[in-house]
Amino acid sequence: MAAALIPLLFLTIFWGIIGIVIPLLIPKGPNRGLIRCILVLTAASCWLFWFCCYMSQTNPLVGPMLPQKAVFMIAKKWGYKME
Repeated sequence: MAAALIPLLFLTIFWGIIGIVIPLLIPKGPNRGLIRCILVLTAASCWLFWFCCYMSQTNPLVGPMLPQKAVFMIAKKWGYKME
């Protein structure tokens, strides 16, 4: 379970630095607000996209397509009684 937590923490910290820390370091200028907004929105959308892709891989909606013969063989091996 800890192996699944490492990428989540690493990329959350990475995008957190880009979206929270770096905007605080932007020097004063006429476009400071715009640059901050771009950095925060980019970090948030990139993290959200990555998170959705990561979560969809941990619990996929589509499983392997097995032939009916293989399903019956697995059920028999696992002790499931077919009616």
